[in-house]
Amino acid sequence: MAYHFYGWESADRVKAGNPQTGYAGIRTPLDLYDALSDIWCAETCAPRMRAAWSPENKTLGQCSITAFLAQDIFGGEVYGLVTESGDVHCYNVVDGYTFDLASEQFGRKAKDLVYTGNTLQDRESAGQLGNEDKRSRYELLCRKLAERK
Repeated sequence: MAYHFYGWESADRVKAGNPQTGYAGIRTPLDLYDALSDIWCAETCAPRMRAAWSPENKTLGQCSITAFLAQDIFGGEVYGLVTESGDVHCYNVVDGYTFDLASEQFGRKAKDLVYTGNTLQDRESAGQLGNEDKRSRYELLCRKLAERK
């Protein structure tokens, strides 16, 4: 499989730190991306972006729930960068390796994203998993990942 998300080149160096997560076969962010590629859907997409979501742009509106799921599996920190539209886009930093499983949603503009000097994100704060919508989408993503065959 060809990868195009930010940090894919070193993502195989990041290893799952919590084998108790129950996500069989997820050893690196590449494995997680492969699994999520079949799971991301309109229901896991942020509601304000749902009308634009498509299988061709499967990472659209998936950043925070994906980044916090990756943190559950690999540890590390979740950071948020401010996009051109003023939204906060989440990504992961683990053991010095930065990866953004949802960066493809930006298409060619992804090259303009800056992955340094950004704000640490807390999953319980408003705007992350602190609201009911994000929490339910996160739980759906986790459930689909655990149930996949």
